[in-house]
Amino acid sequence: MHIDAFQTLADPTRRRVVDALSGGERQVNDIVAEIGIHQSGVSRHLRILHEAGFVTVRADGQRRLYALKPDRFHELDEWLAKYRTLWEARLDRFGAALARQQHRKSKGSSGND
Repeated sequence: MHIDAFQTLADPTRRRVVDALSGGERQVNDIVAEIGIHQSGVSRHLRILHEAGFVTVRADGQRRLYALKPDRFHELDEWLAKYRTLWEARLDRFGAALARQQHRKSKGSSGND
């Protein structure tokens, strides 16, 4: 990853811009209306996201349409995959412990009826 993806997405406003683009291509003014910051701020965040490889831009006459670029998100997903398996294993163990605890409780309460 040429520009640190996590540093790029650490900014909450940039994450809001990404969320606004999750539904498809949008113009700057559409994003401005959705997230409620000035056009210059949205443009700056779009430029940073574009430079980091998260966003594409295409000209449509006078308009510039922005869209998410899936490649960077795939890179993030691949990096996170090894940690996801770690958490899934922990959650599986936690779920098994809860099931054992619930089984013991139901076993203990059935004798008191």
